[in-house]
Amino acid sequence: MIHLKTEREIQLMHEAGKILAACHKEIAKMIEPGMTTLYINDFVENFLKKNGATPEQKGYKGYEFATCASLNDEICHGFPRNNALKSGDIVTIDMVVNYNGALADSAWSYGVGDIDDDAKKLLDVTKEALYKAIDVSVIGNRIGDIGHAIQTFAEGEGYSVVREFIGHGIGPTLHEPPEVPHYGLPNKGLRLKEGMVFTIEPMINIGDWPSKMDDNGWTARTVDGSLSAQYEHTIAITKDGPLILTEQS
Repeated sequence: MIHLKTEREIQLMHEAGKILAACHKEIAKMIEPGMTTLYINDFVENFLKKNGATPEQKGYKGYEFATCASLNDEICHGFPRNNALKSGDIVTIDMVVNYNGALADSAWSYGVGDIDDDAKKLLDVTKEALYKAIDVSVIGNRIGDIGHAIQTFAEGEGYSVVREFIGHGIGPTLHEPPEVPHYGLPNKGLRLKEGMVFTIEPMINIGDWPSKMDDNGWTARTVDGSLSAQYEHTIAITKDGPLILTEQS
């Protein structure tokens, strides 16, 4: 059952989203070769604490960290680690913020130092795919329109769209209905209604889309070893159009 949020609930989630967005902006300024993702993870936890918030995924199903940190061919749910980042790496930092019981979720991919043109284009296309999907997230459209916007754009640029991991509703709990695939057919699926709040989080690969799971039971990576990127926002469906609760601008 989908829980349609009130204006008050959306406002509270927006406050959580503002903290999350501010944290990502700080990461963008600090990330550099030689830094570790475990250092970034600790920075995030301290940043949230200073702002009266907590990392929602820490402890979720036994997960030990405040963030997910997915490197290069890792699609999602990478563990923060002590290995130094190298110039040319791309890393996705994903976090869920709990602020007074309201949740917001956003992942962002970062280039480390000097990244090559292939990596730059992957990041640009993945981010643009996210915003194209947000643009069609309006009352009366359907879930399939969101996935179709991502798939047609990304595949048109020569990339593939991960199928195994999708967006989701969010609210009092981390994962709620509806499911939001990043591929699909237009005018298919659930119709969007005012008060829906969910994530759109395309994971786009340079190579093929299938993934494989690491032995840790969490981290998914590309089967062919190709680079993967992800950008994610939490959005609310409103009468005035989609409201991005985690916007960084």
